[in-house]
Amino acid sequence: MEKLVRKDTIVIRKIEPSDNSKIAKTIRSVLIEMGVPKVGTAYEDKALDFMFETYIDKRKAYFVVSDGNTIYGGAGIAPLDNYSGNICELQKMYFSKAIRGLGFGSKMMRQCLDFAKEVGFEKCYLETMPYMTDAQKLYKNFGFKSIDKPLGDTGHYSCTVWMIKDL
Repeated sequence: MEKLVRKDTIVIRKIEPSDNSKIAKTIRSVLIEMGVPKVGTAYEDKALDFMFETYIDKRKAYFVVSDGNTIYGGAGIAPLDNYSGNICELQKMYFSKAIRGLGFGSKMMRQCLDFAKEVGFEKCYLETMPYMTDAQKLYKNFGFKSIDKPLGDTGHYSCTVWMIKDL
């Protein structure tokens, strides 16, 4: 039976070691639900099973949406892989169906972008799938603009929509 979602008890907080398996399961189930290919996307990232350890550096952070022991989703900020400029990447932003449309996407974006500014990044980059139009609308509302080609090399070659914003 699906847990009743109470908006007033849900928090956004930094990931903890005990969240690793829960966030990996949540992200993979959202990716499957959305029909995202398992190759060339976050689905196959080795880091997905070790998110706490992956985001332990001072210029990295991963935040989860949680209600007690339940993890509904998350998003992170990290330096853009294989890129020499001062650009971070919004990473692995996925939410389970139970909390979509409740405003947590906007709250998470503010949390992530505030962190990116605090640690001195100049721009934020992201990659997504062309059919994830709700996500793209959110990104555009936060000032992200589409660009013609990817930056760096994230290994997510199946993600063919690239966006960036000044911080």
